Amino acid sequence: MAAQETDDHKYVYDFSEGNKDLKDLLGGKGANLAEMTNLGLPVPPGFTITTEACQAYLATGREPDGLAGQIEAHLQALEREMGKRLGDPGDPLLVSVRSGAKFSMPGMMETVLNVGLNDQSVVGLAAQAGQNDRFAWDSYRRLIQMFGKTVCEVPGEEFEHALDEVKSARGTQNDLDLDADDLRGLVDAYKKIFVKHTGREFPQQPREQLDLAIRAVFESWNAERAVLYRRQERIPADLGTAVNVVTMVFGNLGPDSGTGVAFTRDPGSGAQGIYGDYLANAQGEDVVAGIRNTVPLQELERLDKSSYDELLSIMARLEEHYRDLCDIEFTIERGKLWMLQTRVGKRTAAAAFVIAGQLVDEGLIDEDEALHRVNGAQLAQLMFPRFELDHEFEAVATGIGASPGAASGAVVFTSARAVELAAEGKSVILVRRETNPDDLNGMIAAQGILTSRGGKTSHAAVVARGMGKTCVSGADEIDVNVPAKRFTVAGRTVTEGDVVSIDGTTGKVYLGEVPVMPSEVVQYFEGSLDAEHVDNPLVRAVHRIMTHADGKRRLTVRTNADTGADAARARRFGAEGIGLCRTEHMFLGDRRELVERLILARAPGEREAALAALLPLQRADFEEIFREMDGLPVTVRLIDPPLHEFLPPLEQLAVNVAVAQERGEDVAKEEALLAAVRRMHEENPMLGLRGVRLGLVIPGLFAMQVRAIAEAAVAVVRAGGVARPEIMVPLVGAVQELETVRAEAEKIIAEVVGDSGVEVLIGTMIEVPRAALTAGQIAEAAEFFSFGTNDLTQMGWGFSRDDVEGAFFWRYLELGIFGISPFESIDRDGVGRLIRIAAEEGRAARPGLKLGICGEHGGDPDSVHFFHEVGLDYVSCSPFRVPVARLEAGRAAVETDGSDSR
Repeated sequence: MAAQETDDHKYVYDFSEGNKDLKDLLGGKGANLAEMTNLGLPVPPGFTITTEACQAYLATGREPDGLAGQIEAHLQALEREMGKRLGDPGDPLLVSVRSGAKFSMPGMMETVLNVGLNDQSVVGLAAQAGQNDRFAWDSYRRLIQMFGKTVCEVPGEEFEHALDEVKSARGTQNDLDLDADDLRGLVDAYKKIFVKHTGREFPQQPREQLDLAIRAVFESWNAERAVLYRRQERIPADLGTAVNVVTMVFGNLGPDSGTGVAFTRDPGSGAQGIYGDYLANAQGEDVVAGIRNTVPLQELERLDKSSYDELLSIMARLEEHYRDLCDIEFTIERGKLWMLQTRVGKRTAAAAFVIAGQLVDEGLIDEDEALHRVNGAQLAQLMFPRFELDHEFEAVATGIGASPGAASGAVVFTSARAVELAAEGKSVILVRRETNPDDLNGMIAAQGILTSRGGKTSHAAVVARGMGKTCVSGADEIDVNVPAKRFTVAGRTVTEGDVVSIDGTTGKVYLGEVPVMPSEVVQYFEGSLDAEHVDNPLVRAVHRIMTHADGKRRLTVRTNADTGADAARARRFGAEGIGLCRTEHMFLGDRRELVERLILARAPGEREAALAALLPLQRADFEEIFREMDGLPVTVRLIDPPLHEFLPPLEQLAVNVAVAQERGEDVAKEEALLAAVRRMHEENPMLGLRGVRLGLVIPGLFAMQVRAIAEAAVAVVRAGGVARPEIMVPLVGAVQELETVRAEAEKIIAEVVGDSGVEVLIGTMIEVPRAALTAGQIAEAAEFFSFGTNDLTQMGWGFSRDDVEGAFFWRYLELGIFGISPFESIDRDGVGRLIRIAAEEGRAARPGLKLGICGEHGGDPDSVHFFHEVGLDYVSCSPFRVPVARLEAGRAAVETDGSDSR
């Protein structure tokens, strides 16, 4: 099919003109339709309107010059190829208008089927289908319903209510039981609903239908649910969507027709086999919407063996061609198989690891590519616990395990209620007959999703897998009554607020909260797997990919740990040192009284006595940590927060003293403590007397800590161990601060270490913007930098982390000011630039300067890639996130080195 272009800029491409590598221009759906066309697969003819046309339309509010002419040229070529005209009364060409962005956004944007039908062509369609009036009127009612909701914003529930009324009058719940007269009457009802909400008759001109549908798809890029999904999945907002205009093929022509979705491997587990859903006498939207429960794809062999065999052959060919799990949509029209879409399929975290390993074994990809195909977020999902079941817990229903995991929570029946309760900190399970794109807010807020309809390819299943949410779909034993806020199952009634538990692997549903047990992946990392689990395909895949990641990565991964127990666990997870040991955590509990003595000290002797009492306690803490790390580096941060944080709040203490005075009690000690708290009170303590400033103002405080660190290291070495302490001075903003602390520390270290062979590095935490901008000066007095990205983000943005996330971050995310919280993933343009400047200028002044990061960003997958790019030596994160950082460090190395098995 060729078309004469009418404008210099090409906005429309025939399927034969594209390929799978043009996703930026043609979107994922259009690029893959083109690829299948060029492979010679049975794809209905059509054309794609580019993302550039969408971007231009959204920027100006009108179609770009030349687009209308190009659409007309390609439409005429399509009509010539098919031998039909769009909406011709006697033999109409009908088309679908489908969205298709670069990245898959299932159900988030719009689709309109059967464009070209009107009051005249519906008769011609019936005649061409062998006088199949039922099929023709069913197609027409679908067009009015989808066009009304999508293009003209007619409330979708009004169409649903009208359909339910007709089925109720028929005494059925199945739309297949409606005959041609029922559907003809439904079309009339739908037209009235359309007029009621739009003030105009349903458009009868086929080209007007097409143009309005194309614009609606463009505009759906900025629909609320699409925007929300992009933020959730971190999809850039400026990509736009392509529009695919495809010749209609019909799965609702009768029992010899149907539609389905197939996966070349199980998207839930990664197991090889035949997976998918099929629905006879239906159009594609019926499958993904879960309107009727599907049958397993294997049933197609019995219903239509010829189409089944052809489909399996195409599936194998596509998987080999794409070298990955493929998600395929197809329609059978009276025994003829048509391929409507393929894409690299969304999968669960477990399936991602298993499939990557399988493809290496099959020679389709190498281990670098396998590492590229998994990510830290997926690994983190695999480390979540699972249900611990015994005889006390009996499943009340079993559906389809659509997205694995173990989730418990209070039942809610609407998206709004899920969001409301989740904002209060409650865990919820969203229960629906089936979900639709308008439920996205609630799906994000919920711990899990439970539906009574649908299969592994329903909207709920696909979206849940993409988000890593636990989902059970198609639990048809459950009778969901949304208006009454209850469901019934096995003779029991569950109302809103009751707790249920769902298992997204087995598909089982339990009443009440089921206890959980550690995941096998965590057991693997901790070395505690039983022998019976060593053949677990998931554990084998994780081990294989983690081994490759460790061999590739340049970044060392350390942990943030303050106790020996934390250090030991982090080592089991693969930590190669401690990047942040917070000494202030050692002053809590029973030691708080000693801190009070230090604060209340008015004379040098009192202060020295309090410090002397703290010294052996600190030394013992450090000895335990050094022994656990067994020669790995341990970065100890000297006390950082203001001392008054160790005391009761001013208001509470003042009330206690006033009450005690009123009772005539002896409150001398409490009054002294109150006076100290008042003396130390600051309006903004995070910008006040803390960190290095505290060490300079409170004589002997840092000296005590330095001595405890050095003595602990020497004790470990003399006991036959190895200790590698690194002392980190916090909150430095000027080199003179570090020089002053360093001079005192070096004297103490020299006195304590003697000939023991212990080496102690002295460095600083870069968490003040001025420190980043004067890093060249500070590096002259520092042997290492560790970026404290929590404070650097607070000070760089002027945000108080404790206050702003709940106060207004939600609005910033809603407005698109943030794609994600800068406390969650590093702000590359601002805070990241400060890190880059400090790294470059620090290394210029001291070429051997060691660079690390110990803020929360050390375990964030995207941030780890940035830290690799700027040349840091290590990242440090909580013990549980160490495996995630190891994996991402390996992925960053492979991507930066340009390794590509393709």
